[in-house]
Amino acid sequence: MTSAGTSLHVTVYIAPENVDKFFELFKPVFDNVIAEPKCRFFEVYRSSEDPGAISWVEDWDATEEWIWNEQIPKEYYKDYFAATEPMFVKPREFKFLNRVGVPFLMAKDPGVYKDK
Repeated sequence: MTSAGTSLHVTVYIAPENVDKFFELFKPVFDNVIAEPKCRFFEVYRSSEDPGAISWVEDWDATEEWIWNEQIPKEYYKDYFAATEPMFVKPREFKFLNRVGVPFLMAKDPGVYKDK
């Protein structure tokens, strides 16, 4: 019981003094990724216990193989990786998950997430 698509879950651990700089470097990559035709969803999260623990979920209309071979090598990641990886206080964690889909899928109006 799976549906087409792959979800990539990533967590990075940034030194507290570098969090603002990390987000400054992350934003252009985020903007490039969400402009990709195969990107269906991208949301970033932070831990209330550890403000330097930053996680995100990317949902792709693609396979894990496609993400590794076509997406990750894109030019706009290179400077981002070079600048942010030295900020890590622990290794980056990531995992790929395959969508289960209907009947285990629900999405409400995304307008509820707009900042007020």
